[in-house]
Amino acid sequence: MDLFFVSRARVQQRLSLFDGVGSEAVRRLDFRALPDGLPVIVDEGLRPVEPACTWFRHLAYMGRDPEGTLRPYAYIVLRLLEFLAERGRELGTATESDLVAYRRSRIELQGRPVGGATWDREASVINTLFVWLVEQGFRLVSPLRMGNRNLLSSGTSRDMDIRHLSLDQYRFFRDVGLGGQRLDGSVDRSFRGWAPHRNRAAADLALTSGMRLQEWSTVLLPELAVGMRRAGEPVEFTLQACAKYKKRRTAYVPPGALSSVDTFVLLERPEIVAPMARALERRHRDLLVVSEIDYARGRLSGRWQGRVREFAWSAMTPKLRRLAVHEGPDGLEPLAVFVGHGSLLLSSSSWDRIRHLAWDRMTAVRDNPAAPMLPAKRWRFHDLRHTLALRLLAFLMRRAMQREGVTRGGGSVADHIAFNPLLIVSRRLGHSSPAVTYEYLRYLEEPMHYVDAAFAEWSAADGDTYEDIALRSMGMEAEHAAAR
Repeated sequence: MDLFFVSRARVQQRLSLFDGVGSEAVRRLDFRALPDGLPVIVDEGLRPVEPACTWFRHLAYMGRDPEGTLRPYAYIVLRLLEFLAERGRELGTATESDLVAYRRSRIELQGRPVGGATWDREASVINTLFVWLVEQGFRLVSPLRMGNRNLLSSGTSRDMDIRHLSLDQYRFFRDVGLGGQRLDGSVDRSFRGWAPHRNRAAADLALTSGMRLQEWSTVLLPELAVGMRRAGEPVEFTLQACAKYKKRRTAYVPPGALSSVDTFVLLERPEIVAPMARALERRHRDLLVVSEIDYARGRLSGRWQGRVREFAWSAMTPKLRRLAVHEGPDGLEPLAVFVGHGSLLLSSSSWDRIRHLAWDRMTAVRDNPAAPMLPAKRWRFHDLRHTLALRLLAFLMRRAMQREGVTRGGGSVADHIAFNPLLIVSRRLGHSSPAVTYEYLRYLEEPMHYVDAAFAEWSAADGDTYEDIALRSMGMEAEHAAAR
């Protein structure tokens, strides 16, 4: 079996290879509303393997992201289908013993067994697939017996992997690992990294905004009001298409992080984007060439796919953001803030490479007495989000206790909800449920990194204290409660 993904652009670029049926193929894709990135599993005769392909189409019609969701689902289903084929089975005839044997092969017998967390994600996809097969009549019953315990589960109980950084650790990560400095703050002339101002700006933005990697790495110049705001002003913009589960929320970026971004845009970004202009001009038919930006409405318009289109910034997917360009001083340039050499927008794997190189730089000097303690596992950019969440939660809980003391338990129900620390942090970070935020409570009194008296000394990016960010969050929550 082979796995392919729908791509209109590839068909249109090679129309001569399809004996004149390329245009008809694109027309049929549009007629069936099949999105780019839709997985298609085919057999040796290049026939679609059913009902797997129908399930993928069903998920696409349900609005699942082809890149972020359907692609990993496709590889999970492909592995299962190949395993079942070796046993003379398929989805419609698979038995409970087949699936239990597959689980054992994945977590015990294969050359590199997967961990419990990885397998449980696969098991969840497989369970969802078989439930759908029964609902659609492809099977009479599920091969798995329903009971108190899922037979495919690894049985491993896990908590959230919440890791966070102290102020010294963050500065070490940002300045030495990402920024190419020495421990004493001087420039390391042997630093072979690239675009240190970009990397530092990304770290400051990730920490002080609490955005996830897909959210901050795809941010656009107009969303941060680059070139439009006064120095010392914060910005707010709406996240949705790039957010997890597409859950809409407002992102707040304080002035210090914006100052880091401005430094990158002024010093490094022009050297990165200038060489791209000629190549982007040749590719302009495949790009979203922005001609007008409406900052008041949070929208932009430009030519894409042969016609003028208008989009709200919040509705632009990561894929569309990667294609967005505008006219700069040297010609066309990406509209995304964080770009790389020859890249319209840095991918998550590119940021992983940057992070790994930063970790190597830090571990090379970890024995120096001036270096802070490093954990056994590499830091992730997501750990910066955890750091902000814990700092905000600790501060807001203290404020709530002070407020309770002043009001002596009074106040309306709406007041208690509007100023509830867990709800504020949950809403600011876009958690799917306050229960997710509740997990942070177990880490508030971690003695090594979180000394309460040190809170006021934290300044993540040129003067932005967590108190400033927390107070802003409280104000936004009060405005939200009043609007309701």
